[in-house]
Amino acid sequence: ATTAAPAVSPPVGFVVEDYLVDTCGLTRAQALKASAKISHLKSPVKPDAVLTFLAELALSTADIAAVVTGDPKFLCAGVERTLSPIVDGLTSLGLSRLEIAQLVLLANDHFRSKSVVSKVHYYVRLFGSFEEFPRVFKHNHNLLSHNVERVVKRNVGLLQECTRGACDIGKLCTTVPRMLTANVEQIRAIVASAEGLGVPRGSGMFRQALQSVAFLNNE
Repeated sequence: ATTAAPAVSPPVGFVVEDYLVDTCGLTRAQALKASAKISHLKSPVKPDAVLTFLAELALSTADIAAVVTGDPKFLCAGVERTLSPIVDGLTSLGLSRLEIAQLVLLANDHFRSKSVVSKVHYYVRLFGSFEEFPRVFKHNHNLLSHNVERVVKRNVGLLQECTRGACDIGKLCTTVPRMLTANVEQIRAIVASAEGLGVPRGSGMFRQALQSVAFLNNE
């Protein structure tokens, strides 16, 4: 009698949702939501490379899960083409590996944009160091989404003009971060209100007046 050949099991397909749970540390509910955004993934090759990249930045398992939950498409980013050049650019600005890892956690999908390097460069110069940026960014997530040339620099220039150069704009904006991305009318209104308190624009107290008015307007 002829012996039947043993049945060969078909190769197990790549299931995004399972990968997110088993490899990335997401909960099943998180994975279900995230998988809808990367359903086109058919292989673990690219996400495996991204996870290695994140691990090399010393992100913990919990940190990596947070990154993937916040931005599932991070797993689809090209390491050699996109992520590594961004890290190289940030390193050239003087950021440490720890600071870059911190930025990955803060920035979510903005980290995948090569413009993040020039934007961080501008804020480092404005605030005097990268140390201030994470705290400021937590109070204004628009810092990495707004156009620096058209919005942020415009606002900084307007504030310098309105305060007649007597105010450290970097220090002002670390206290009131929303002024960096506010519209022109809002800034002019805050400046007018501060001036209405009787504090001359060119005085050293004008920054405190602006901060007080901005806080009141924000409440």
